[in-house]
Amino acid sequence: MIAAMTPQVLLAATPEGGSTNVLLPQTGELIVGIIVFALIVAAFYSRAVPAIRKIYAERTDTIEGGIRRAEQAQAEAQHTLEAYRAQLAEARAESGRIVEEANRQGAAIRAEAERGARESADRIVAAAHAQAETDRQSVVTQLRRELGELGLGLAERIVGVSLASDDTQRRVIDDFIAGVERSADAERAGAVAAGKGV
Repeated sequence: MIAAMTPQVLLAATPEGGSTNVLLPQTGELIVGIIVFALIVAAFYSRAVPAIRKIYAERTDTIEGGIRRAEQAQAEAQHTLEAYRAQLAEARAESGRIVEEANRQGAAIRAEAERGARESADRIVAAAHAQAETDRQSVVTQLRRELGELGLGLAERIVGVSLASDDTQRRVIDDFIAGVERSADAERAGAVAAGKGV
């Protein structure tokens, strides 16, 4: 409303005898206003500012405490993660050692089993060879005796003389067996020569 007033109206509204500006308050009112304002500001600073500072300090402590707790939690999480990674690496190394040891033990067991089987097979083969040799010797001895008896009987029939003495019998048997062995060797040599010529 004051802005709508023109300068003539403002001059007409001023008290007589003075040229005071309507926009400026009177000096008494100005001083009272300044004092009241100063009291309000002093009351605000004495009561409101400490409460605001206290709330600000509490919030600052809460925020900083939260940050500290978050940093501590992050440090603990990092420490736990590092410990977990170390345990995981240790577990991997341990499992590698266990697998390597198992492979080494498996190879040793296989080698021991192969060696035992080989020794057992060698013993069985050696026993079989010894048994075969014993059987062969037994058969050869029995065949010599039977061949000697047959040869002796045949010689007695051909010669017509009884070969009663042991030395004579033994000599005749040995000669007969030697002749049979020579003829067997000659037959084998002929078969080998025939096989090479083919």
